[in-house]
Amino acid sequence: MTKKDIVIKIADETELKQIDVKIIVQKTLDHIIESLAKSETVELRNFGIFKVRSRKSRVGRNPKTGVTVPIPEKRIVSFKPGMVMKKRVMK
Repeated sequence: MTKKDIVIKIADETELKQIDVKIIVQKTLDHIIESLAKSETVELRNFGIFKVRSRKSRVGRNPKTGVTVPIPEKRIVSFKPGMVMKKRVMK
């Protein structure tokens, strides 16, 4: 499912214009991204929790050459599904 599919479904169910729904969906996603960029946790009840966490630096290896390569620390977004999502997906 794409963002466009979501917009179409919401527009059909609410009888709002697709362009208005698209703006709302995009603004929602923009605010989630802004919060994560500030390392804030985003909790959407019954859906899940988005958190930013750090991966420690480590030493990796190039599989072709076998040469060790330092991999720097980086921030990643993790997602933990909420109870309602878990129950619906696990059916």
